[in-house]
This record gives sequence, C-alpha cells and structure tokens, in this order.
Amino acid sequence: MTPDIETLGIAALFGPPSPARDHTDARIMAAAAGIGFMAVRNFPGDDWLTPDKRAQLLRIFALPDAEKQKLLRWNFDRTKKNVYRGWFPLQPTAVSYKEGIDMGPDLAHAADISACDDPLREPTPLPAEEALPGWRRAAADYYRAMEAVGNALMRSIARGLGLPEPIFDGYFEHGISTLRLIRYPLRDANAGVDTSGPEFSIVHKGETRTIIGREHADSGFVTLLAQDGVEGLQAKNLAGEWIDVPPADGTLTVNFGQLLERWTGGRVRATRHRVIAPKTVRFSIPFFYEPRVDAEIAPLPLSDTEPFEPFLYGDYLWDSATNFVEMSGIKHLRQPRRAGKRQWRLACTR
Repeated sequence: MTPDIETLGIAALFGPPSPARDHTDARIMAAAAGIGFMAVRNFPGDDWLTPDKRAQLLRIFALPDAEKQKLLRWNFDRTKKNVYRGWFPLQPTAVSYKEGIDMGPDLAHAADISACDDPLREPTPLPAEEALPGWRRAAADYYRAMEAVGNALMRSIARGLGLPEPIFDGYFEHGISTLRLIRYPLRDANAGVDTSGPEFSIVHKGETRTIIGREHADSGFVTLLAQDGVEGLQAKNLAGEWIDVPPADGTLTVNFGQLLERWTGGRVRATRHRVIAPKTVRFSIPFFYEPRVDAEIAPLPLSDTEPFEPFLYGDYLWDSATNFVEMSGIKHLRQPRRAGKRQWRLACTR
C-alpha cells in the first residue's frame, strides 16, 4: 500500500487498556491528523471483508428492475413515501455515475424508527425475503459489525484527544448510521454525454480516465468503506496530489468527515476523495457512522479551538446530504428543528 495511507491492525481497540491499545490510538490519531485516511484490519467482523461475504450483500444488484423499482425514493417515484432512504437509479448525465441503496438503523434495529415526521428517521424500503432469501439477515449483521468498529474508532479518537473515552457514546446511541451499497457500471459511450471536459475526466498515469464519483469530503464523522478489489478510489494527500487507495481484501478503508474535523477544531482532518472509472464494473460498500438526529453538536472541551453555536446533527445532515445528485429535489421536505427546541426533541426521541 502507498506509504501515504497506512494499514493498521486495530484488535487492541476491542480489549482493555494496554500498551498495545495506546500504540494503536497514537497511530490512528496520526492518520486522522495527517492525510485523514487509513485502512484497518483485525477486528470483530472482519470476516465480512472477503469476496464471498461481500457478494452476499451485493446480491441486491441482481434483482429484476421491477423489484428495484419497489425500493425507489420519492424523488424518483412520486408515489413513494420514503424520501431519504431507499434506491437511487443511474442518472446518465450526472458526473457521479452510480446506482444503489441507502439503508438506516431499522435494517438492524427494528425499533429505531420513529413515528414523528422526520424523514431522517423514516423506515428503509427493503427487498422482500422471498425476492432475496437471507439478504436482510446478512445486511443487518454487517450493519451491526460496522457500528462496533465505528464506536471503537470514536473512542480511540477521544483518547487521542485527551478527552474522556466515552464522551461520544451518548451522541451515537440510537444513531442513524447509513449503510450504502453502490454499483459503478461502465458508462455507455453511446449515451450522448460528452465526458471530455475537466468535470468528467482526468489524466491518470498517462491515461484519460472518466470521473464516476465527484470530488468531495464526507460530511459527517467516520466512513468505513469495504471495496470490491477493483481500483478507482483516490484521495488527496497533504501535498495536494491525488493518490490511489488500493482496494485490499481483509481491510476497511477509513476516512473522517467534515463535521468531525469541525468538532475537533481541525485536529482530525476530512480528506477530499473521488472515484475514477476502472476498466470493469466497480462495487463499493460505505458505512457512515452517525449520531442521533437530535444530537446537539456543541464545542468540545479542547483548547485553542474556535467556538461555534450549537446545532442539531439532523439539521446539519439534511442541509449537506441533500446537495448530492441522488438526493436532488428533496431539500424542501424537512425544515430545520434547531438546537433548543425542546418540545420537538422530546417528541421525536425515545
């Protein structure tokens, strides 16, 4: 693996305090404060990071179109009630050329949906058991495994910042983490889309390559990405150069989001990344570890950080997530709740 992106064994994070855990914390903090990317291995649930196990989750892409259409979001089918969770189809003229599904905590924790009118807490439309036998159970198991990794990493970051180890725990209790399954097909050369401009293509290692995932930094806290062995993901290093993120089996790619960067006063870095077209279809399984909708994000007890007005995670998430092309046309469907609106917060939490 390129020396810019380190692979860390994190088994010690799941054990008691020890010199090995301290050493792992230090390496995680170094990666978080440096390039903002790393790869991790050796953790409970890492048996999912094999081609056979990933294939259990990716079976959803083999569903007939009629079954996928049952899972569509409102902005692609106005007869649907779900607006934030569900299926997004290919959009031939968009730079980000992908299809997939976004799934929430009800996938793994049936009680973690709300009767309130917040689309961020809506249930996820999922394929019927008879359409995809065993898939729901596999997806739920994977979701729970990634929650455990996310929690372990956030506790490590807390220790690395000199904060109480469980300081983030309450924020993530009944969180709304998202499991996303993505397929990046080869773009149809006859689709009538001019991909020669700089928005659509770059030169990489002497070859012109199409961009299929637009440059961005993740908006939230921690992203755990299982790749399918096909190259294409790139991150921007500290020198401003684009480097390849190798898709190694047995590892999760980890990157940190803009909100964690802001919350930690820049001590953790959110790195920009993109996806360029490989020579074959590419699959990706990101897990976005997220807190509760009504988690109030306020300055942490850290020195030399800029103060900011507290805000609710759900307000921040909605404002940022709805800027992506697969979420287009839904921003007006949720109004800010704003920190301090105690009546709403009590009504919409457990």
